[in-house]
Parts: sequence; structure tokens; C-alpha cells
Amino acid sequence: MTIATHAASAPGEPAAGAASSRSGGSGAAVGREGGRAQGVDARDASRVARPPLWLVVLASLAALAASIPLVYLVVRGGESGLDRIVETLSRGRVLEYAANSLGLAAATTATALVLGTAVAFTLSRLRVPFPRLWLLASALPLAVPSFLAGYGWLVLAPGIDGFVPSWLLLSAVTMPYVALPVAAALRGASGDLEGVARTLGRGPFPAFLVATWPQVRPAAIAGGLLVALYALSDFGLVAMMRFPTLTWGINAAYSASFDRAQAAILALLLVVLALLVVLGERTARGRVPRAAARAVAPRTIGRGMLLSLLPVVAAAPVVGVAIPLLGLATRLVQAETLRELDVPRLLAAVGSTVGVALAAAALAVVLALPIAALAARFRGRLVSAIESVGFLGHALPGIVVGLSLVFFSLAVLPALYQSVVVLVFAYAVLFMPKAIGTMRSGLADVPVSLVAVARTLGDSPLRAWWRVTVPLALPSVGIGALLVAIATMKELPATLLLRPTGIQTLATELWNRTVVFEFGAAAPYAAVLVLIAAVPAMVLSGIRSTAKEEL
Repeated sequence: MTIATHAASAPGEPAAGAASSRSGGSGAAVGREGGRAQGVDARDASRVARPPLWLVVLASLAALAASIPLVYLVVRGGESGLDRIVETLSRGRVLEYAANSLGLAAATTATALVLGTAVAFTLSRLRVPFPRLWLLASALPLAVPSFLAGYGWLVLAPGIDGFVPSWLLLSAVTMPYVALPVAAALRGASGDLEGVARTLGRGPFPAFLVATWPQVRPAAIAGGLLVALYALSDFGLVAMMRFPTLTWGINAAYSASFDRAQAAILALLLVVLALLVVLGERTARGRVPRAAARAVAPRTIGRGMLLSLLPVVAAAPVVGVAIPLLGLATRLVQAETLRELDVPRLLAAVGSTVGVALAAAALAVVLALPIAALAARFRGRLVSAIESVGFLGHALPGIVVGLSLVFFSLAVLPALYQSVVVLVFAYAVLFMPKAIGTMRSGLADVPVSLVAVARTLGDSPLRAWWRVTVPLALPSVGIGALLVAIATMKELPATLLLRPTGIQTLATELWNRTVVFEFGAAAPYAAVLVLIAAVPAMVLSGIRSTAKEEL
């Protein structure tokens, strides 16, 4: 899922007077400003022009495909009737599930917001040793699925369960969703107002709250949205910690009864909660007007304060990565683990994981490309509606998508039930927003003037697009595909519901062994999953620094 940050304009842009003095006169400066204004007007004109019909049709078809799980789930739930829905939702157990889900999401989001903002401020505004290394360490929890972190902790402390460990581990693995975009926003935020606040007698923290926090609030709240949706949709960790939430109830209702109506109703309740979170985020985020920013040099602080802040930065990597990997390592080196290792089964799981990840990445890119191209170049209510539907995967938990596609395939396409096709489609729906976000940014950065020049040289629209737009936007397409592949490798609940019989991924093999407390047999699958997911994550960090913010 992509985090949209409102970065300020580039620091150090020369004022008009300075430009005039360097160019030898005000006329040159006015000419440049006029050219810049014409360029902006040209770009705006391209964005308000009428989009071609073929692009609207392709984008609409992609959005329609993304909406299939939710639409069918609504139809399925409506078939139960109002009385059945009210009766199901009024059960004490269901209310407990909903309260647990909301409480866990609220606690996790608040913790991630506070901790992530503190980490971002420490790494962006204070002079710390090896800042790039600390930033990389703060992003490491993104490569560790929550259920794998839970596995590592259960190896070392088998008796832990309930709300507290679920809250702490979810906060650790989701903290980077806040820290990375806030750090990026701080790098682009103006330091002028904060300096004025300091001269008026405010301390560092009050000055930050008054002057800088409003500039980075949209990034922080957007990251908080991802954290809240992650906590609402998590299944593997809460199941390992035996903390009953809505995802637990949905899985139990689906698995234990031939009457799947209750599972559909609970899934709709979870979707409603997720949509309310999305609407709340849009209301709270607000907008910050773009203005010229003056870069803020990191401040040097005393060694005592530095030693007190670094544990804050290290908290999430230690809790979410180091300790789980330590538990994993203790199991890997045991002789009984090596004796129980089934190499052919492990290799088969690796092949299945990589295969479905590549297929999901390709399908997500195909579905996301027309939506991204439409949103990058054009405006309007229709464009906004299509883009919003494409981002529907933000608010659809994996277990909801999996359950709805089970219903859909059985009722409409029974030949595809429990097939790889449905599984890959579920991944594409869930993670298409990651591809849309990165591809939209890449396509929007391609100057319209370059395409116009290619057209004036005799190229057709398609040839001009292939020669100009594709080479410049290709890196963003690759980033989107890698983001989808990483998310697919770590996905668990939809995979448990939709995987074909006889096919296991590394995530499902790890889950199957952990739920029966075979921690030694699960260790090799956990280790290989970490290694495989780390490869595209390392590629992303080398391609573009903001890739980690979108992971």
C-alpha cells in the first residue's frame, strides 16, 4: 500500500531578485518565470483535458475487477436478510471480537505514531552516528511478517498470549509505516517557522509541535492509516497469541460450519470498520500548502541525550526483528531440526512462493497500469472514482478477499475454485494499490512536452508513448512489481483460504507447523521466507530511497 506524502518544494530555490542579478537583468528573470508559468499551465491543461475513451474503458475494467470481492461479499451478506444480520451482530462473542479488533488497532496505531515520529525526528533533525545505518535498521521490520515475529517470540517464550504481546509486536512491525514517510516529510519541511518559534522562547519540542508538526502531519496520519488497516486485518499473529479478533472469528465461522453466512456477515463488519478508518484518515490528514523550504541541518546533542534516544530508535528493530530472528536461529542450530528437515518439501514451498509472487506482480502491474496512467494525466470525478476503486485493496483485509473469492468462485466459476488463478487474482486485488501509487508517480513525472515533441516528429501516439513514456516510467513500474511481490510472499490469510490442494507456500508451511507447536520443523521455512523477502527489499533500497516508504 502506498503512502502519499506532501513534500515541500526543493530547498534552496533562488529568489527572483537573485536570479535577476545573476542573469544580468530583470527581463531574463521575468522570461524564465514566464516560461515556468507556461510549463505549469501546459501540465495543468493536460490534466484537465478529456481522457481518451480506450484508456477510460481499460481503467474501468481494471477497477471493476478490483471491486469483485467487495461487491460479491455485499451480495452474499444481503442474502442472509436483515434479521439474520442483526441477530449475528448482536451476539456477545461478535461484540467481543469487534471490541478486541478496534482496541488493538487503536493501541497499535497510537504507539506507532508516537514511536515512528520520534524515530523520524531523531534520524532527520539530530546528528547521530551512522544515520543511514540507523534508517535502514528502522525499516527492517517491514521485511518480517507479523506471524513470523510471533513465531520467533513463541520459540523463546512459549507462554505469552493475549492483548499485550499482540499490541507490542504489531507496533514493532508497523512502526516503519510512520517513521519512513515522516522522515521524508521532515527532510522537505521548512525550518523557518521552527527557528522563529525558538527565538520566541519555545523549547525544541514545543517549537516542533507548533511549527513543524503541521507540515508533516499528513504523512504521519497516512502512515497511521496503514498501521490501523494492518492491525485490523492481521490474522496470523493474533491467532498465534490466542487473542480473538474479527479475523479470528471469520476464520472460525468459515472453518467450523457449512453455513457460511455468519462468516460473510463478520467479513462485512470488518470491511465497514476498515472503511471508517479510511474516511477518518482523510478527514484528519488535511492538506499543507506547498512553500519554499529551507533545509534544516541536524543539530548536535550531548552524548547523554544521544544514548537515551538511540534505544527509542532501536526498539522496533529489536522487538520486531532481532529477537524473532534469535528465536529462529536457536531452532535452526538444533540437531532435531536438521533431522526433521524435508528438503524436497522446502524446495517445493520456495518454488510455489516465488511463482505466485511473480504472477501476482505481473497481474497487479497489468491491472494498475491503465488506472495509474489515467490518474497521472487527467482529472475529474470519473477519474477520481476509478482511482478510488483501484485503491479498494487498502481497506480489504486479506481474509475478507479470500472469503469473498471462495464464495464467488463456487457460485460463478466453480471450475476455478481452489485454483492458482483465483489465488493470484486475490493477491493482485490486495496489493494493486502499491503498484498504482508508484506507477502513477512515475508516469506523472514524465514531461508532457517530451511526448509532444515526439508527436511533432511524426510518431503516432502509441509510438511516442513507447519511445518516451515507457523508458522514463519503467523504474516506477519495476518498483511497483517488487512491492507486490514482497507483499505476496508474506501474505497468509487469503492464501490459507484460496491455495489449491497440495500447494503450500513458505507462509502456509510456517503457519501449519506453528499452530501445532512444531517450532523446530517450522524454523527452516521461516528462515527461507526471511531470506527470499529480503532480496527484493534490498533491490528496492538500491533503486529508490522512497521505495521503503511505500513497502
